Amino acid sequence: MSELLKAERLRKVYGRGGNTYTAIQSIDMTIEKGEFVGIMGPSGSGKTTLLNILSTIDKPTSGRVTINGTEIVHMNEQDLATFRRKRLGFIFQDYNLLDTLSIEENIALPLALAKVNPAEIVKRVHHIAKKLGLEEILNKFPYEVSGGQKQRTAAARAIIVRPDLIFADEPTGALDSKSATALLQMMSQLNEEEEATIMMVTHDAFSASYCHRILFIKDGELFTALNRGRLARKDYFQKILDVLSALGGGVSDII
Repeated sequence: MSELLKAERLRKVYGRGGNTYTAIQSIDMTIEKGEFVGIMGPSGSGKTTLLNILSTIDKPTSGRVTINGTEIVHMNEQDLATFRRKRLGFIFQDYNLLDTLSIEENIALPLALAKVNPAEIVKRVHHIAKKLGLEEILNKFPYEVSGGQKQRTAAARAIIVRPDLIFADEPTGALDSKSATALLQMMSQLNEEEEATIMMVTHDAFSASYCHRILFIKDGELFTALNRGRLARKDYFQKILDVLSALGGGVSDII
């Protein structure tokens, strides 16, 4: 595998003067092409700040972020917007779908904004819809479908542009256990069959057990990393619980 994302000496400080809060102390990390990486840690550990910086939503106080050879920290807003639209995919807990557009139109939106040929849009939307089990609801609107179907629609929209990297922020947070499992299986399938590179922030050990590798953050720094390797998911899940317990505060505080 080749290096897709590299973060070097990332630091994020909020506030000024004597009234400051350091969300990220100093983080170095890499993600290889084709990986499914999880980010975990207690509330306030800096994991969401890290996601926001890596996904171009926020800028670090200092440090570098390179995605597929492009250094993004010092890009202007216009170039960042273009980079974000063409190279990155996002799956959020609250779906971020447009209720005035059909499921098909929501999925197609990134391609329409990129002025892709209409025939190619139709082809790619139906390919993704078939893979994610959305063919029968393409003509419906978001308010007419279930939470699980909304999240699969959001996932379809995220991958329709064939992004270099997909960022998922607590994607199962608003779902029941059955829908959450279906979404995680779908993300794992995308990772394996489409070679999608995914970085997922989650507080949930069950969700994290679908990742190849997990980075644990505490007090704005990397605490440890856990690789699944050849472990069965049940055994990997137990190792995740052990690390979360070692992070302090008790497992119940973070899962």
